[in-house]
Amino acid sequence: MSFSRREMVLGLGATGLMAGCGNGIGSRGPATIDARVNATLSQLYGDYPATQQLAAKSVGMLVMPLVTEVGLGLGGGYGRGALRVGGATVDYYSIAKASGGLQIGGQQYSHVLFFMTEAALQTFRRSPGYAAGANIEYATPSQGETLAAETTTSLAPVIAVIFGQSGLRLGATLEGVKYSRIIP
Repeated sequence: MSFSRREMVLGLGATGLMAGCGNGIGSRGPATIDARVNATLSQLYGDYPATQQLAAKSVGMLVMPLVTEVGLGLGGGYGRGALRVGGATVDYYSIAKASGGLQIGGQQYSHVLFFMTEAALQTFRRSPGYAAGANIEYATPSQGETLAAETTTSLAPVIAVIFGQSGLRLGATLEGVKYSRIIP
């Protein structure tokens, strides 16, 4: 397998940028990640109460307390979180993102993937590295907006809620997102 020069430069650039994305979670173990997941869910439910209904209808949730992204032409992002089924943590995951295009800036945010079907959850858990694709519906509620769990649950097997954004990142990019199981 050979890589073109462009692919090699993109890969190395994204790797370097992701290495600089210190998001404060580190590798301090499961207790630290679980504490941050609990705080993130409290914030989500407090700011957007309708997500409690979404959580009740889901068969599992992947909670990423803090994802950090940076970009200047090439970009990358990283974060760690936990998969919860029935309210208990069953696995830990990382998210890695790479992007290329006209972009500049940095941002941090939290997100939760709600698995609405058992098949979607099992596909996620069995894959060695889950790439976010067209089967995910994204919801980015603004302060004061509601999230209609009744309409979205029938449309998508996985719903991603992105919230708590801070920072500024401008531009148009092509992004790749990969979730991988980790041992903290």
